[in-house]
Amino acid sequence: MFVLDVKNLTKKYEHFSLQDVSFQMEKGYIMGFIGSNGAGKTTTIKSILNLISMDSGEIHIMGKNITERNVELKQEIGYAFGEIDFYTRSKIKTLTNVIKTFYRNWDDETYHKYLKKFNLVEDKKIAQLSTGMKVKYNLAIALSHGAKLLILDEPTSGLDPAARDNLLSIFQELVQDGEISILFSTHITSDLEKCADYITYIHNGQIINSAGKEDFVDTYRLLNGKKEQLELVKNRLISCKINSFGFTGLIHTKDLDPSSGIKSTLPNLEEIMIYYSRKDEINV
Repeated sequence: MFVLDVKNLTKKYEHFSLQDVSFQMEKGYIMGFIGSNGAGKTTTIKSILNLISMDSGEIHIMGKNITERNVELKQEIGYAFGEIDFYTRSKIKTLTNVIKTFYRNWDDETYHKYLKKFNLVEDKKIAQLSTGMKVKYNLAIALSHGAKLLILDEPTSGLDPAARDNLLSIFQELVQDGEISILFSTHITSDLEKCADYITYIHNGQIINSAGKEDFVDTYRLLNGKKEQLELVKNRLISCKINSFGFTGLIHTKDLDPSSGIKSTLPNLEEIMIYYSRKDEINV
């Protein structure tokens, strides 16, 4: 059973639409959900959380349909993000006392364990927390009501490298026992190279690929060739950049001809996103 199973999710707006978005997430892992701004990450997440209605499709969390079992499943989901824009003048203790009334499985002992672990002081006001501390507070809340699926929407955005590294270590620690799963939406792909087990890539409202991180990257090759070699691969490239020395382009590994003599390397996640974003441009 998948902890998250998204099937043929469609949502249409005037200038954007999700088109048959489908992917599955294994229990006990971190899945990186990547895509450029406006690609559909937040719309997909809001659909998973049942915050917006789908035009069509199905979303199952731990085998249960989110639209049919919404209230029940909200007890099993934790949602963490970089900002808390309500009760900002209240102390942590005050906000927690409001939030915990919504969760039947709330555990004060677990909550105080994570406050201590994350160095959170209950008497601090929300407005006094750094971005990283706000993410940790959201995590403490989620873990204190027994959430098994954590959905993190750009949780490391705006953090300095040290704070980001600290959070990534926490994420990896949380999934170690195989009971908690994390869907991690971000455009900071270097974070996912450090901690993700799986990658799902959305582009212009469509899923381009969803696979284990190593398999995902291995699907592509980055070519570096001379200008005269471009004609050999031009029609098979996803996109390319031309410079005074030649060209650099992204290609599906299955379309690569080793006998062409063109140098190829494994791309990183950022390079895959950059070249896919140029896919519809006239660049050759």
